[in-house]
Amino acid sequence: MITHNDDVDWDSWPVADYLAENYREVHPSDAAVIAHHSAFYRRLAPHSLGCSVEFGAGPNLYPLVLAAAASRRIDAVEAGAGNVAYLERQILVEPDGSWLPFHALCRRLNPALPATLAGALAHVNVVHADVRGLPPGGYDLASMHFVAEGATEDRAEFAEFCRAFVRCVAPGGYLVAAFMENMPTYRIGPASRWPGCPVDPDTVTAVFTPLTQELAVTHIDTDPTLPDYGDSGMVLLTGRKR
Repeated sequence: MITHNDDVDWDSWPVADYLAENYREVHPSDAAVIAHHSAFYRRLAPHSLGCSVEFGAGPNLYPLVLAAAASRRIDAVEAGAGNVAYLERQILVEPDGSWLPFHALCRRLNPALPATLAGALAHVNVVHADVRGLPPGGYDLASMHFVAEGATEDRAEFAEFCRAFVRCVAPGGYLVAAFMENMPTYRIGPASRWPGCPVDPDTVTAVFTPLTQELAVTHIDTDPTLPDYGDSGMVLLTGRKR
């Protein structure tokens, strides 16, 4: 049977295992995503965007840091209670030291970023909500990382998440995203199983072309320093809503 988003208990997402497997150091794939996105963000004037959204934020801080130079406010919208609690601790108490090298790389590639990690995260507002309920046209920029293809096994539902992602920005609003390429259903930690919808650059291009302008889709190879989840790399996207 195909697993859909609403079949999954996102409150039980294994935050500690996910971070340990993926974000306790800057992997080559992280550096490639950050370099790609930084080139995009450098085209935007500092503080020129009133409000951006991280669409399904999870516990990953570097997309929030990347958006901080251009955005006066960033809504980190996340449905899972564990991820929300982690984000709130990072922003309201103190970020984990493991994120400092991520911030350093982001700032080296975009010097307009705040000088400290805490300063970058000060722009962030954590919102505990389902991204599918975001009002249309409410944001100047939307960012999404490993969400649509990791929320469902259904290709049609993947496309629905992508449309919701585009819908939440104003016409002409900016879009930046990363997808795991050909990601199957996968495990994190010793036991937990999570949905995956295999997509590739052609899939992403087909979904986003009718919705966007200035669309650019590219690929980076699989990262041997990460756990073998069965993917074949990442698909990276920038564009603007039609």
